[in-house]
Amino acid sequence: MLKLLFASSLIFSSCSVLSKNLTTEEQRIEAATHAMPQVLMAFADEVNQFEQQWKSLNNFRHATDLIADYSSQLWLNAKQRIVTTKNYDDRELYWARLLSSKIIRSVKPKFILSVAEQNNLLTQLEKGSRGHNDLSFTKGSTKKIILTGFDPFLLDKNINQSNPSGVAALLLDGQVINYQGISAEINTVMVPVRYADFDQGIIEALLAPYYALNNVDMIVTVSMGRKDFDLERFPGKRRSVTAPDNANIIFGGTQTAPLLPSLNNQPLPGNEFVQFSLPVANMQQAQGPYKVIDNHKITTLEKTYEPATLAELQNSIAVNGSGGGYLSNEISYRSIRLRNQLNSTIPTGHIHTPRIQQFEPKTEAKIVKQITAMLEHSLNAL
Repeated sequence: MLKLLFASSLIFSSCSVLSKNLTTEEQRIEAATHAMPQVLMAFADEVNQFEQQWKSLNNFRHATDLIADYSSQLWLNAKQRIVTTKNYDDRELYWARLLSSKIIRSVKPKFILSVAEQNNLLTQLEKGSRGHNDLSFTKGSTKKIILTGFDPFLLDKNINQSNPSGVAALLLDGQVINYQGISAEINTVMVPVRYADFDQGIIEALLAPYYALNNVDMIVTVSMGRKDFDLERFPGKRRSVTAPDNANIIFGGTQTAPLLPSLNNQPLPGNEFVQFSLPVANMQQAQGPYKVIDNHKITTLEKTYEPATLAELQNSIAVNGSGGGYLSNEISYRSIRLRNQLNSTIPTGHIHTPRIQQFEPKTEAKIVKQITAMLEHSLNAL
């Protein structure tokens, strides 16, 4: 109980700062603390130590060093914690990151911090705590796989929502899998559920070096989806849902008027639909409680149907890709479009996991186990 009270005092230590200085995500901290205090408490010691170190900083260089070390350690600690506790809880890292960004945004160090410098540090925190600085293959495996997961989302509906794709990213990072004498090291990153980050090119910046050098063997993006596993064959280009992102931005696209995303202040280039290149037949051999569906279903302005080939979609306007009209479809579209643009041969595609209600650790354990089996079965096709 004393530790819980301590954590609560830490969480509200900056309450004198007006909420208008905080992001929409940071403003949810209070509600999250009341709903699931144990989740917000998971990294209380680390966050409290960071706040004390932050307050004592004398210059920007020291701030940069602190954020670099702290953000990377937060990612490492989150991976270690989910393995040792076996709690299958991705939410702890998400809320620890927000508690940390709130400190940077609202607590003053001993030197004058410009807006540009603050933004630089916040970007460092994001990248380090999402595993972007930890993408190195060191295990000497036969194959190399990159996998992305997403933050929890739709938090104003369910503040305690978890995301199986985030659980998978935390559990699988740095793991080596084996199948029929072939080994593969998996490296993962966590992706924000924010339109602005996508429009600013976060996915392209992350994946372009690998496609340009053709130096990994598969890139798999993962998000939470429907009843079973869906391998999304034909991602679409446009946004067409009214669901908000985690910043409560509603992009404005609808089923009758889908809108184009951006890439660095320009309309996102590329065809209306692209096709994935995952080893579908192999992945469908993975045993588990859920079906693994090769999902062809898409929607154009004319109709909803299941085309057999990409050629059937020429001259169509995308409304929903097989992955939908939200950011889970878009991460797949952007990664495949980039692969094609850079003439890469890396198999790339998206896995939609079964949907969970808020937080279901037993179900998420089954989901991650079957994802692992899908990756294992893919190895002899890479």
